[in-house]
Amino acid sequence: MPFQFNLKKQDMGTSARLGEMVTPHGIVHTPAFMPVGTQGTVKSMLPEEIRNCGAEIILSNTYHLYLRPGHETVKKLGGLHKFMHWPGPILTDSGGFQVYSLGALRKITPDGVMFRSHIDGSRHFLTPQQAIEIQEALGADIMMCLDECTPYPATPSQTEKSLNLTAKWAQQCKNAKTNSEQALFGIVQGGSYLDLRQQSLDQIAPLNFDGYALGGVSVGEPKDIMYKITESITPLLPGHKPRYLMGVGTPEDIVFAVSCGIDMFDCVIPTRCARHGLLFTNSENVVIKNARWREDNNPIDENCDCYTCKNYSRAYLRHLYFAGEILAMVLNTIHNIRHYMRLMEDIRTAISENRLGEFKKSFNK
Repeated sequence: MPFQFNLKKQDMGTSARLGEMVTPHGIVHTPAFMPVGTQGTVKSMLPEEIRNCGAEIILSNTYHLYLRPGHETVKKLGGLHKFMHWPGPILTDSGGFQVYSLGALRKITPDGVMFRSHIDGSRHFLTPQQAIEIQEALGADIMMCLDECTPYPATPSQTEKSLNLTAKWAQQCKNAKTNSEQALFGIVQGGSYLDLRQQSLDQIAPLNFDGYALGGVSVGEPKDIMYKITESITPLLPGHKPRYLMGVGTPEDIVFAVSCGIDMFDCVIPTRCARHGLLFTNSENVVIKNARWREDNNPIDENCDCYTCKNYSRAYLRHLYFAGEILAMVLNTIHNIRHYMRLMEDIRTAISENRLGEFKKSFNK
C-alpha cells in the first residue's frame, strides 16, 4: 500500500490540523509523537509496551543501524519491522544529524560525508544515494533525505552554502529511491534566517516529496528562535503533505508547534528524562530522587492511566532508582511515553472540537 496523507480537519482558531498517514504498516493519526528507537529499540521498552502506551509509529536511526548490525544483515533477516518485532510504521532519519554531531570525526564534501565510526574508528563515506539504499534495506515506511544539519550559530554565507548542499542531496535522494511504497520526506534547512529558510523551501518544495520536515532546530539555538522559525515557515510548507518538526521536544514545544500546523514530532526527552528520574505530569513534574517521595504511597500522577501509575507508588519508584534497578528505567519510561501519548490524544480531541487555542492557553498557565 503506497503512502497517503489525508487531512481530516483544520482547527477554527489556530493552524492546527487533524490528519491520517496511511502506511504499509498501518495508520498514524496526526498530530503524532514518535518515540525514539535509535538502535532498533526504544530504550528499556518492549514493543508491546510501546503499543500499549498508545504509540502508532516509532523512529529509528539510519546511521546507528548501518554501523551495527548493518543494513544488509537487517534486510537478510526480514527487515527492521520483523527484526525488532514492531508491527507498526517506522520512520528512519537519514543519519545526517548523527554525522553532524560527530564533530571532528566527520568531513562534509559535495558528494557526501566522510566520517569515522564512534564505535571502532573505522572510516565510512555516506552519500545521498547510500542513505536511501540503507533505508530501503531497513524497510522503513517513511525515509528522510540526507541533509546537512546547519549548526547554531552560523553566518548567512555558511547557512546558504549548507542549504544549497541539502537541496542538491534532496534531488539525489529522490532520484535514488526505488520502492514506491516507501515514503520520502524532504528537509527544509536555513538556520535561524527566515529569508534563507524561504530559499530552502523554494528549492525543496518543487521536488514533490511525500512530506516535509523542518530541520536544524533544537541544535542549541534559543527557544524563541525555534518558535519564530516554526511559526513563520510552517504555514508555507505544502498544506496537503505532512509537516514534521525534527527533534522537538518538550510538551510545551509540541503544543505550540501543533498550533502552527505541525503534524509530526520526535524527541529523546521522554525516554532520556525517564532514565534520569524526571517524570512528567500535567502539573508539577516529579524528580523521583527527591527525599520528599521516600514514603509517598501515591502514583506519579493520579490522573494517569499507564501501567506504572496503576500499580506502583512514588516511594517504590524512588527505591528502585537509588537501588540502580533496571525496573526503574522500565517503569519510568512507560509513564513518560504514556504521558506524551495522552498529550497527543488530548491535542487531537481539542482540534476535533475547535478548541486548540483554549487548550494551548490553559496548558501554558
